[in-house]
Order: sequence, then structure tokens, then C-alpha cells
Amino acid sequence: MLDWPILSTVTFLPLVGVLLILLTSGNEQSAARNARWVALWTTLFTFFVSLFIWLNFDNGTADFQFVEKTSWLGGGVNYHMGVDGISMLFIILTTLLMPLCILASWNAITVRVREYMIAFLIMETLMIGVFCALDMILFYLFFEAGLIPMFLIIGIWGGAQRVYASFKFFLYTLIGSVLMLVAMITMYYVAGTTDIPTLMAFHFDPDLQLWLWLAFFASFAVKVPMWPVHTWLPDAHVQAPTAGSVILAGVLLKMGGYGFLRFSIPMFPHGSDYFAPLVFALSVVAIIYTSLVALVQKDMKKLIAYSSVAHMGFITIGIFTFTTQGLEGGILQMLSHGIVSGALFLCVGVVYDRMHTREIARYGGLVHRMPRYAVIFMVFTMATIGLPGTSGFVGEFLILIGTYQVSSLVAFLATTGVILGAAYSLWLYRRVVFGELVKEDLKDIMDVNKREIIIFAPLIVIALWMGIYPTPFLNVMHASVDNLLDHHQTAMQAIQTILNAAN
Repeated sequence: MLDWPILSTVTFLPLVGVLLILLTSGNEQSAARNARWVALWTTLFTFFVSLFIWLNFDNGTADFQFVEKTSWLGGGVNYHMGVDGISMLFIILTTLLMPLCILASWNAITVRVREYMIAFLIMETLMIGVFCALDMILFYLFFEAGLIPMFLIIGIWGGAQRVYASFKFFLYTLIGSVLMLVAMITMYYVAGTTDIPTLMAFHFDPDLQLWLWLAFFASFAVKVPMWPVHTWLPDAHVQAPTAGSVILAGVLLKMGGYGFLRFSIPMFPHGSDYFAPLVFALSVVAIIYTSLVALVQKDMKKLIAYSSVAHMGFITIGIFTFTTQGLEGGILQMLSHGIVSGALFLCVGVVYDRMHTREIARYGGLVHRMPRYAVIFMVFTMATIGLPGTSGFVGEFLILIGTYQVSSLVAFLATTGVILGAAYSLWLYRRVVFGELVKEDLKDIMDVNKREIIIFAPLIVIALWMGIYPTPFLNVMHASVDNLLDHHQTAMQAIQTILNAAN
């Protein structure tokens, strides 16, 4: 353990960048240039601090590490931070994607640049805070406050229907979270604490667990998002600027899956076990239905958005199998989806910056003018369909192994999503990249530049690294996953004893 509050440092370091941007002066052009560089260096430094945390992380224990705890609001509500093998990886994912988003916005955002960079830096603090918080109230504040900068990013810098999409995104996620707040207040009343590690060890009444689980599910299901509360996601993705879509797909959706791992399974084991068939049913519908919807999309962003719902369906199935392979596959798939889906939105952003359209029919034959782009797009297309050797394969394979141990029917239905995923992904790639270059306005289009190669290079390396040698990532989470499953099994045995005695 380190003597200095490194988790608070990595969480609030982006706010230092916000302060520096506010202090910069000059005309609009120079202020925008300074804001870009400050945001880039701040996010890079934050990423290096998170790497330092990973390098000093002990993979051999399931205990929370780098713990910081001090009195905060009174009444047992503390400022409590810490990471385990599950949250550690999501912090790295967040800090990795942020500087790439700043680079992706370098030329694309030309109005209110200072405010845009400030919104992104504030959002980074709030996202990291979600994964570090070990107090329920602190978690809720970070979790909900993250809606505000994303609401502004979509509503101010988005497309033609940005106001509609931003309000839909905000209202959907906020309404679900109101029920979670009611559940948290109930938990505090029953357990007398908001401390997450304490609540994970607390035994709530089996009947109460069902209601608490449903209340948390209302928030996390919208965040994932699960069918049928997924309709806000395609609108938000289509209207958001490219970097907004990257963070939305890469990090914000993962907060729902993380919430299941941090709250639903350890705190409400009976509720999780009781409602697992419901999760399986909704996830299977999401995988098949949204994959079919993706097949008929005409907008590149909307197709990738629907594919995200299908991929997150795989993840929720894996989490609720309560098997080592399912849980580890679900976590690894969340990381992979964050990298690959974010990269696919960046690929769309590259051609959108040149052509100012996302209509699939407007493209074709790009391989003749953009060979480097065609290779980059191909790597992430292969990763999203789960080609062996890419990150998408390992997570899906582990999830299906875990699912087959629980239900062969669910595993079979989920596997159809792999086939459909290959269909819509290859269809998109073929329409955009291959064919004859017949459209006149595409004949002068420029290939990816150095800045764009710098953005894609680390994502390609990680997608291949996770596919070829996922051991470093699995080692980080293994002890925490085993501890979670041991706790779940022990709690279910105790609850079963109580229920048998009552009968």
C-alpha cells in the first residue's frame, strides 16, 4: 500500500486541468488551442498515474487496496475509496480512452472548445470516482453526476436532434436511479451503514432482497442498457459527437455491469439467484432482436449502437451464470467492448469528418483511396464479431462456457447472436470499404493522418493483446471473482437454511 492518497489523486487530477483551462486567457483561437493541450496532457498524466496503480496492485488478494477512509457527512457516511481486481481494470479503461477522445476531438470540435474540454475532464473525474467509491452515497453521487457532462456534450455539440436525444438519455437514466436511491435509503435504515464492504457482508432478509434487487436493477438495466429500456442509446449515439459516443459505449455502459458486480450479486444473493432467469430472458431477446434491427440500419452509428446492446446482452448473461468462466468472461468482454466499440465509433468519426455523413449508402470502395483506414476498420470489425486472436473472442468464449454449465438453451440462443453479429458487421464493412469507387466525391478523400494513426495504434495493440494473451487481465480479476462467488455460494446456503426452517 502507498502512503499517499493515490486514488483521490487519480480521481480528482482531471479537475486540475479544468482549473488550468479556466485560468488561460487570450483570444478565442489561442484559448481553444491551450484548452486542447491542457486537456490532452491532463488526461495523459491521469492515465500514467492509473498505470502506476496497476503496477503496484497485488493480484493475489481479493481485499480492497489503496484504501482511503475519512469522516465525511456524519451518520456513518464516509469518504471511502478503494479498488479490487474488478474495479482496477475499469479505471485503466477509463483513463486510456480519455486522451484518445481528446485527440479525436482536436479538429472536429471548433465551437466552445474550452467548455467542451472542461466537460470531458469533469466527466473523467466522475467516471473514475464510480469505480473507486466504497461508500454507497459517494458511489451514487459520482454515478448520477456523470449524467450532467454527457447531457451537455450531446445537447450542445451533438447533431440536429441533439436536444431530444440528450433529454431522452437524461430522463431514462435518472428515473431508474431514483428507485436505486430509495433502495439505498432502505439499506441504510436496515443495516445502519452506507459502507459498501460492510453491506456486502450484511445478510438482508430474503424477501427484502427481492425488492432491493429490483430497485437496483431498474437503474443498472437502463445503464447497460438492457431490452426493453435500450431505446435511448441509439438516439444518444447518433446525435453525440464522436468522442461522446466513444465514452458512452466505452465507459458509461459499463457502469451498469459494474453495478451488478458490486451491489446486486454480493449484497442481494437471493434476489440475484431468483431473478437470474429474468436476466437471461431479457438478455437473449436483446441479443437476437437488436442484432436483427442492426441488420436493417442505414446509419453507421446507429448500427454500431444496436450492436452494443447485443454485446451487453452477452455480458449480463455471463455475470448472472454465477460461474468463474461466466463472470470473468463478462468482465473481459466489458473491457473488450469498451476498446472495440469505442474504436468502431472512431472509425465512423474518421469518414464523417471528411464527408459529413454517416449514411452507409453514401460510401463504397474506400479501400482504393483509404487502404490504411480499411486495415484499421477490418481489425476492429473482426474483433467485434469475435474472431479468434482478438479480444472479442476470449470474452464471448468464456461467457458461453459458463452459460452452458447453467443452461444449454440460453447458450444456444446466445450463440445465434454471434452469427447475426458477423452478418451485420461484415455487411457494414463490405458496403463501406469494398466495391468499386464510383461516387465522385469519394475520389479525393484522404487516408488516415498521423494523429488518427496515433489514436488507433494503442487500441489495435490492446485488442490483439487481449485476444492472444489475456492472462494479465484475467490474473487481476481472478481473486476478486473467486471471492465474489464464494460469498454468493455461502450466502445462498445460509438463505436456503433459513427458508427451509421457515417452511
